[in-house]
Formats: sequence, structure tokens, C-alpha cells
Amino acid sequence: MQIALAPMEGLVDEVLRDILTRMGGVDWCVTEFIRVSDRLLPQSSFRKLAPELATGAATRAGTSVRVQLLGSDPACLADNAAYACSLGAPAIDLNFGCPAKTVNKSRGGAVLLKEPELLHAILCEVRRAVPAHIPVTAKMRLGFDTPDSAIDCARALVDGGAEQLVVHARTKVEGYKPPAHWEWIARVQEEVPVPVYANGDIWSLADWRRCREVSGAENIMLGRGLVSRPDLARQIAAARQGLSIPEMSWAELLPTLVDFWQQARGKIAPRYAPGRLKQWLALLTRNYPEAVVLFAALRRENDCARIDAMLGVDTAGLRVAALA
Repeated sequence: MQIALAPMEGLVDEVLRDILTRMGGVDWCVTEFIRVSDRLLPQSSFRKLAPELATGAATRAGTSVRVQLLGSDPACLADNAAYACSLGAPAIDLNFGCPAKTVNKSRGGAVLLKEPELLHAILCEVRRAVPAHIPVTAKMRLGFDTPDSAIDCARALVDGGAEQLVVHARTKVEGYKPPAHWEWIARVQEEVPVPVYANGDIWSLADWRRCREVSGAENIMLGRGLVSRPDLARQIAAARQGLSIPEMSWAELLPTLVDFWQQARGKIAPRYAPGRLKQWLALLTRNYPEAVVLFAALRRENDCARIDAMLGVDTAGLRVAALA
């Protein structure tokens, strides 16, 4: 069994990848997508979204970071994939799951699920361009507005060279609305000879158990579920071994939240850093009543120094107050 951290645009950047992989249980993660259109991107485009390339393509916890590309031009994607590998990418992941309207309008992400032949062409070109020892993987949804072509799309990707397949068990039109259709993952898994990862609506240990029963998938990719419950991967990994470990308390999580804030402060412009903290805190409110209280207090605060004070961080950023 492997557990992967999903590549969520605008949310799981290098700071949150660092934080979540240090919690334990995550086997590999993926960058936010790097958009490829009609040219070979400069090194800076890769370094911006995949800064871990400078440190062995791994987070501080040693968790491997794959580079994800998004686009529709087979040759251009192939050129950029090869370049990413030359920069140290340990694997290339291709995005056929993004539901964002702006992405789909520019012929990227889930809209390509309407064209299985193009999916196959993209995988063939990228696989030819990438060194044989470097895996090429893909992430897809069940389809654009119906899952009727899910099997055809999965076969196209695998026949083209995808060595692993992550299936977000919803269509593009369904977005993130529950439920995820885990039964379709079982159908895909029956049709392709590569590992299939289940993705979608795994928010808790109970959800993982149900997903495993319905989908039959041993491998999973966690997205918002892990962001809202940072020890979920660790919980699932332990349960898979027949072990039970206590859930992380707010008191245990708080120093990590402050660590996240301090890292964000150091890497993001002051006008944007508070928004990143609020974004994660809002997701934590799903599982922590204390996060609800803190989010309410911080919601309209945009001054970084005042947020430091509210979090109990001293001016050197070395002390965490007991807020629990």
C-alpha cells in the first residue's frame, strides 16, 4: 500500500508539502501543475513550483516530489517533461483531472477526457522523451460530464505508457460534490494492468475503510482530507498494519501551524501570507473546534505582526504560546 499527497493548485505548495510529509505516512507527493502551452519553459518555471528540485526532489522528511505537467500539446509536453527530468524530477505526472474552468477553456486538465486518442498521444510522446528509468504517471477523473468513457480514458493512458493511474472518482462537472463514485475505481482497476490509486472523499479512517471495500484499491491519494486532518496518512498507515494510534490533538498540532505560518511569512509577500494561513485554518475547522475559534479571530486580520502576536510567536519567532 502507498499513500500519496494530492497536487492541489493554490493550496499544497512546498510549505504545506513540507508540513504534511513531516507528519508521517505519505510515500510521495506531487507539485502543483506546471502549465505547458507552446514552448519549452525556462528553469525558473520549474523551480518556482518545484523548489524541492534543488534538494534532491524530496521534502525535508525525505518524501519524493514528482513534477506535474498540464497541457494538451504532446510534443511540447514531451520536451518539458524531458527538461524536468534533467533538473532532477524523479517522476513525471500528467494532469487530466483539473476541473477549473480557466484551465479547461485553454484545453487542459479534465476537458481532455473527451479525447481518449489525444490522451494516448500525449502519454506516448512523453514516455518516449523521458528516460526509461523515470516513471511517467497520470491523474484523471471519471470523465467530463459522464463516466461513460472512464475505461477508454484509463486504457488510453496506460497503453500510452502511464505506469500508475490516480483516479479521482468524480466527473469534471461534479467538481468536488459528494459522493465520490468509488465503485468506478474498481472497474478501472479491473481493466488496466498498473497500480490504480483511489482519490476523492477520504476524510477519515472510516472513509478509507469504506473506499477500500468499495473500490478494492490498496493505494490511495489524499487531498483535502489530509489537509484538514494532518495526521490522516499516519492514521491510515498504522491501521493498515493493524495498529491504532491516538489522533493528533490541537495542542500537538498548534506548533506545526505556527511553523507553517513562519515558513509562509518567509516565502510569501506580507500581503498574501495571511491568506495562506487562513486557507489552511479554514480546512482545519472541519476537525478541530479550536480552529473554529482561531479562524474567527484571524478572519479579518491582515497585519502579519498582529497575527504573530495572536499566535503567540515572539519577535524572533522562537516561542509558541499555549493556545490550546
